[in-house]
Amino acid sequence: MKRIRFMDLSFRDGFQSVLGARVKTDDFLPALEAAVTAGSTYFEIGGGARFQSLYFYCREDAFEMMDRCRRTVGPDVELQTLARGINVVGLSSQPRDIINLHAKLFKKHGVSAIRNFDALNDVRNLDYSGGCIHDNGLRHEISITLMGLPPGVKDTYPHSPDFYLDRVRSILEAEIPFDSLCFKDASGTTPPAIVHETVKRARKLLPAEIPIHFHTHCTAGLAVSCHMAAIEAGADIIDLAMRPVSGGTGAPDILTMWHRLKGTQYTLDIDYEKYLEAEDVFIKCLERYFFPPEARETTPLITLSPMPGGALTANTQMMRDSNCLHLYPQVIHAMREVVERGGFGTSVTPVSQFYFQQAFANVTQGPWKTMTEGYGKMVLGYFGRTPAPPDPEIVRLAADKLGLAPSDASPVDLNDADPKLGVEAARKTLQAAGLPDTEENIFITATCGEKGVAFLNGDRPLGIRYKDTEAAPGPAPGTSVAPRDADKPVEIYDVTVDGRTFRVRVAPDGGGRSDEIRIESAAPAPGPVRAADETITAPMPGSVLRVIAPEGTRVGDGDTILVLEAMKMEVEVKSAVPGTVKVLHVREGDTVASGQPLADVG
Repeated sequence: MKRIRFMDLSFRDGFQSVLGARVKTDDFLPALEAAVTAGSTYFEIGGGARFQSLYFYCREDAFEMMDRCRRTVGPDVELQTLARGINVVGLSSQPRDIINLHAKLFKKHGVSAIRNFDALNDVRNLDYSGGCIHDNGLRHEISITLMGLPPGVKDTYPHSPDFYLDRVRSILEAEIPFDSLCFKDASGTTPPAIVHETVKRARKLLPAEIPIHFHTHCTAGLAVSCHMAAIEAGADIIDLAMRPVSGGTGAPDILTMWHRLKGTQYTLDIDYEKYLEAEDVFIKCLERYFFPPEARETTPLITLSPMPGGALTANTQMMRDSNCLHLYPQVIHAMREVVERGGFGTSVTPVSQFYFQQAFANVTQGPWKTMTEGYGKMVLGYFGRTPAPPDPEIVRLAADKLGLAPSDASPVDLNDADPKLGVEAARKTLQAAGLPDTEENIFITATCGEKGVAFLNGDRPLGIRYKDTEAAPGPAPGTSVAPRDADKPVEIYDVTVDGRTFRVRVAPDGGGRSDEIRIESAAPAPGPVRAADETITAPMPGSVLRVIAPEGTRVGDGDTILVLEAMKMEVEVKSAVPGTVKVLHVREGDTVASGQPLADVG
């Protein structure tokens, strides 16, 4: 009987897929300890969105989290993190010095292995990053990313067994050092037959000592079948999770897979009762967290518009924050066209986020009226080669909107040549902010940008959603307010108190009871708009990240007035006329709806 090893995803991918990656370390360490007691020896505990999310939402340092996990599990348990090739742990790709610093620091802070993938399956993006992982003394698990194609596509080579095996050959030809190979299906949309054929042929192609690891999600309802297909084809390791972050947008449960293997020639070789006890501990640890209903769903729509579990709830949480969750079905529907016309890069971070951002823009601003930076740079080649050529019309549109020419250069070479990137650029940013330029701070600044610098300066908003509503995202850093009911709009009133008029934004309480309201913000109400004034409105839902032109500022036609943040995008809102900013209707931190007045210029 063959023993199938498994990696427990609960404490990274489980958090990312079910809770938008927003979990505090104190709340899960008892469950991690319980899982070790139950017999687990292999965990995923960091990387992916669980790096940035700690700084953006949890008021925590990711390196401290990794240190604490290592102390909890002891020296012998394998702790693995997830890296996005040359993007390491962010949406933006990095130069060589930051890529190497990533491996060096993760090794320093207790990590023993890194799974390394590229969403475009461009082997150039795995070469240098994989070498850094190996050279810094970590086990390198190189990955090929999988995805099911929507029905009716003309080009059937991308994401076929032939395509995946060609990627395996390219990895071997490049002589990238690696210790295991993972077939990673972040959206759970690859049909079991393709999984079986791919793993079976890869097993014959790879050296016998290289284990094959398989990863998928339950979102489309295919995960257990795909795990069995991979196991029967020769996979040695699979990814599983524990309740309450298994199933739905997460991975299959350890106990579910143990049960599925009964009566076969395979086993997980675990003590069922001990894992029941560990899951009970985990459920209690997370009992006050808000679990989004979409994280519990199995949906066939994902096979048409492959949104990964690890991005789905992160996106819906951001949509809740921006009061636009009602647009989610439209955005998912719009993704189908975005995926096909963009060249079929695998829907996994960062490409899944590029797909979602472009689909979001197409829904909120009109089809292809706007080209988002990430998606546009992807089709232009700045993140690598897509599996199939992007639609030429979309490439022309991206070049025009972004003012960039298509490129076939190695992305890491382009990044090395960019003076705004790298260790020295981050060091200068830290020095200008009066912060220590430690290696950790340099990496945080390089991968988390101004939000990382804000964290290091003590500006640490809490963005975790709890059932008891004590710590939901609020309009100002550190403010605790109830989570907004996405189906009930914010209402705006002008209220006069002691002769002063204020504009008040009012939202239902977190429980959705109509007899209770929550005042979000109050600001002096704008005066009457003169006929000659131009009202600038929000092009999409989001939050006000920065005000560039305060009231009284002279602006020209096309000058930026403020910057919105929407779905991890920064959107510049520009004046449509020359004049003076007479009134700002919003402040930094405010949540705005599409079409909402932002400023009057005249």
